[in-house]
Amino acid sequence: MNILSALKSKPKSDELPLLPLRELVLFPHTMLPVFVSQKQAVSAVEEALKRDRRVFAACRKPGAKDEETYQDGCVARLVQQLKLPDGTIRVLLEGEYRARAVETTARDDFSLVRAVPLGGGGDDSDPEIAALARAVQKSFAQYAEVSKKVNADALAAAERAEGSERLANLVSNALAVKLERKVKLLAIEGAKERLSAVLEALELENEIIGIQKKISGKVKTRMDKNQREYILNEQLKEINKELGKDVEVDEFKELEKSIADKNPGEEVMQKTRKELARMRKLQALSPEAGVLRAYLEWIADLPWSEKTEDSHDLRAAERILDEDHFDMRKAKERIVEFIAVRQLTETVKGPILCFVGPPGTGKTSLGRSVARSLGRRFIRVSLGGVRDEAEIRGHRKTYVGALPGKILQSMRKAGTMNPVFLLDEIDKLSSDFRGDPASALLEVLDPEQNNSFQDHYLEVSYDLSKVLFIATANSLHTIPYPLLDRMEIIEVPGYGEREKLQIAKKFLVPKQLAENGLSGAKLIFKDEAILDIIRYWTMESGVRNLEREIARCVRRVAREAVLKGYGPAPAEGTEDAPLEPVEQVKPLEQVKPVEQVKPVEQVKPVEPVKPLESFRKSVAPKDLEKLLGRKTHRGDVVLAEKRIGVAYGLAWTETGGTVLPVESVRFDGTGELILTGNLGDVMKESARTALSWLRSVAPRYAFKIDEIAKSDFHVHVPEGAIPKDGPSAGITLAASLLSALCKTAPRPRTAMTGELTLTGRVLAIGGLKEKLLAAIRIGMDTVIIPRANADEVSELSEDLAGALRVEFAETAEEALGFLFGDEVRRKETVPKPAPLKPAPPKTTSPKRRAGS
Repeated sequence: MNILSALKSKPKSDELPLLPLRELVLFPHTMLPVFVSQKQAVSAVEEALKRDRRVFAACRKPGAKDEETYQDGCVARLVQQLKLPDGTIRVLLEGEYRARAVETTARDDFSLVRAVPLGGGGDDSDPEIAALARAVQKSFAQYAEVSKKVNADALAAAERAEGSERLANLVSNALAVKLERKVKLLAIEGAKERLSAVLEALELENEIIGIQKKISGKVKTRMDKNQREYILNEQLKEINKELGKDVEVDEFKELEKSIADKNPGEEVMQKTRKELARMRKLQALSPEAGVLRAYLEWIADLPWSEKTEDSHDLRAAERILDEDHFDMRKAKERIVEFIAVRQLTETVKGPILCFVGPPGTGKTSLGRSVARSLGRRFIRVSLGGVRDEAEIRGHRKTYVGALPGKILQSMRKAGTMNPVFLLDEIDKLSSDFRGDPASALLEVLDPEQNNSFQDHYLEVSYDLSKVLFIATANSLHTIPYPLLDRMEIIEVPGYGEREKLQIAKKFLVPKQLAENGLSGAKLIFKDEAILDIIRYWTMESGVRNLEREIARCVRRVAREAVLKGYGPAPAEGTEDAPLEPVEQVKPLEQVKPVEQVKPVEQVKPVEPVKPLESFRKSVAPKDLEKLLGRKTHRGDVVLAEKRIGVAYGLAWTETGGTVLPVESVRFDGTGELILTGNLGDVMKESARTALSWLRSVAPRYAFKIDEIAKSDFHVHVPEGAIPKDGPSAGITLAASLLSALCKTAPRPRTAMTGELTLTGRVLAIGGLKEKLLAAIRIGMDTVIIPRANADEVSELSEDLAGALRVEFAETAEEALGFLFGDEVRRKETVPKPAPLKPAPPKTTSPKRRAGS
């Protein structure tokens, strides 16, 4: 359709097509070229061509959806249009008058608006309007001069403008201000008000441009001044050198004085003077001067003689340790001993302690409590994943970006020479081609050497002998022996049910109530509910998951309290006042309003919040499934009934103890032993040892086969994805194989642990407490352990020792006799019952850690 036919067919209506403009504002008496590509805009242009070539051009709101535009815009005429090959239309708009959209009608591809003109005209003969117009012209001329953004034609048009409306439009169009500000200048009604707003915008822009130029001038002047001072200082140095005068720069004096005030020792001061002498010879802006300055600042920041006064109150230290942690008797006793020795002598060296135990037992937080009980500052460094020696000793200062190691960085952060220094996860250290950080720690953790620790960056000795080092680890297997030998090992074993109950009541529940805003409420966890959480929602040696589940309960209860209207009481003077009704909006004079706006109704006051102190709830076992969901651990791993070939061992892992089921079957073959379940070499050797011992004692047992050599055995340990190793499963493997040979099931709900020798002796094992805790968690009634571990049982808590029946065995025949009774013995070899042997005195044989 050509333009002529479009003009002939245009409908007669006072509605105009809406043309959204992206980041553009059109003013009357100005021309604006626009590229139209959006479907809605193209349809609006085509509709305008059918009508009288007029559109309502309004700026699109930033970030708005569906082409939403401002209400105020400009009625414009399409002067030219050109359709490009890609479908885009280039149009030239000429603004005619300002208008405001009062009604919008959506069509298929575009919108029609009914717009009313905005009143902006005034009596140009009014002296005030004339004065404002002259001020605008003068300020606009100044703006054009300083901003360099206004072309000569626009400036000339503003100077020749007739009428305040035309002047305001031309100046507003030329102003480089934000989009929202331009829309406001377009929408103002009244000649005085609009000229005042334009003048204000011009003066503000002129002031901003003036400040920018002033700042740029100052920066340039300062740079010139610094360059001049540098040249003069260099000339002054040469003049003083010729005259034989020694004039020191104040910066060097201050740096040397700050280091000397720390009283670092003669070695450090000599190094400082040497580096200061080098720095004086360098240019201030040279890279080497920056390296030396950073090095000397590090020396000045380190604590060389500052110390905190230790607390000597033994009872206060015990009280603080008991407040923060439950049990941990050995660790607490060692700290109290250190405080006692400090009272007798000041020359005692800082101990090197290593807390070893499963995750979640409070090793890291215990270090923080130790610092509080001693009155010292606390710093912590995580060593997990550290594989570079420079992380400990630092880099040589000649490298770009070199820094001291983590030890000296932490000492600077502490600010004293005697903090409590926690080396967390020391068993997670790694090593690669960049060095072995564990070897770098040998000097740090050696009381005979750490008084002169050498950092690669510092290049002088630093005294670490006053530091109380505490390391934490989950396992000792991955710690190199030389490093392990330098530390005093303190085991932090897992917790039993009763211990976890006390920890939850005294520490975890109050902590979670405070963190979740319910400290003022009467929320009570019954003991039975906490025990059920321990048994059916957690399976761990520590209390980390227990705290997590308690937190879930508290959050659910907090949500319930909020839904019921409970909350903290509002502070005085902060109550919300009721909103006043909005005044009735007056209709526009030019057009009859569609519908008069009704006043906003009075907002009802919010109901008062119930005080949180009146909220009461008790969490019982029957509420747990509603709060936590279904039970995740049901204790059904162990079979309650007897089963041939199945025996249960006890294993130690880095996360605590666990029960290890062992299954064996026998079938005709050639004497082959098949081992599956991802077993390690040591455990495979234990299985071969158990089978060899059974073959050697075959005449004593009632095997259901004639010859073992014509039988194959398959031994499997379930959960094959988990690696398993260690010698303590020897007696369990023997019991499982004997059950398969005699076709007799062992005693149900009985677990065992112990290393089996080829002659049938049962040797001591390690990790006894964790293994017994695992037996209790899994629902065992009885455990069989080596007699050499009898003394360790006497040191266990009453709750732990009373939860299980513990049987001691010195030989495999004793253990199997209790497990099977006389059912597996040949009748002629059944011995007469003998009195029980008392537990032997404490043995000095070393414990052997066994685990999977």
